[in-house]
Amino acid sequence: MKKNLSKIDRITRFVLAVVIAILYFTHVISGTTAIILGILALVFILTSFISFCPIYHALGISTLKKKKE
Repeated sequence: MKKNLSKIDRITRFVLAVVIAILYFTHVISGTTAIILGILALVFILTSFISFCPIYHALGISTLKKKKE
């Protein structure tokens, strides 16, 4: 897996996952919405830690700056 997430993208995903967790634990979201957002939060955390997003890869997107050779 070639990394395709920049530091800002990784931080944004992590922060969104934390916000979703806070909304869940404060009972702002529940039921099906909580399940869907919880799964999304887990995906955000996983992709932020491994710096790779399969959807970005499939679409040919990378938020990393290209290194000069």
